[in-house]
Amino acid sequence: MSPCRSPGRTDAAADLRDPLPKPAESPAAPPRALVLGIGNLLWADEGFGVRCIEVMAARYRFADKLSLLDGGTQGIYLVDQVRSAEVLVVFDAVDYGLPPGTLKRVVGDAVPRFLGAKKMSLHQTGFQEVLALADLLGGAPRHLLLVGVQPVALDDFGGSLRPAVKAQIEPAIDIALDYLAGFNIHPLIADRALATGARSHSALDLASYEAGRPSAESACRVGDARLLSRRAPRRHLSTAPSPTDLHPSNPQPTREPRP
Repeated sequence: MSPCRSPGRTDAAADLRDPLPKPAESPAAPPRALVLGIGNLLWADEGFGVRCIEVMAARYRFADKLSLLDGGTQGIYLVDQVRSAEVLVVFDAVDYGLPPGTLKRVVGDAVPRFLGAKKMSLHQTGFQEVLALADLLGGAPRHLLLVGVQPVALDDFGGSLRPAVKAQIEPAIDIALDYLAGFNIHPLIADRALATGARSHSALDLASYEAGRPSAESACRVGDARLLSRRAPRRHLSTAPSPTDLHPSNPQPTREPRP
């Protein structure tokens, strides 16, 4: 995907101690940029990317040429937004094979490869396709940054970010702002005291989401015990219906219409 290049460094998984690549010359007019968070809030650390966007949206305001977008799990439906950007920054939970809670940034052509190396969810495959389709249509971003965190836990429906992952929201945002500054893109308003996503639905706000989760005793994490105890017995092969039973001439049970 040759169009997705970052200035000065491509195909690189950058160490956090390394300086971010900068344009040879800071553009006089900031390019159109998109900061995108992808993932699923309902599956614990899968929500990292979306939570990063919520904090940025609550804390900062930017000029019209920069958009903040909660991409959720929309996958291919994000292609138009991606094609409209010259600079793309993506927050996501990524299985880098590193210790849980580790933050890692990737720039340029390596980004699609890292998103698909170890797929944790369908949205990652979908976003690979978004980048490929944008390239095919001739509108892939010229500069691309992935800020990803190694998840601690994913298989926890209704769970929130684990502390080690939550602690990486601030460093991830700082990396994104540093990268954007190289393109002469700066926040117009900054209030670091704001820490939650004011634009999200109140039920999905991080504090409300965590406080409102029922206990494991009242809401089973692996399935509802009331339903699991009522599972229908499996039909043995010997009791399978015969072709005669299924013949159209044989009356079938009818379902009474609901009132």
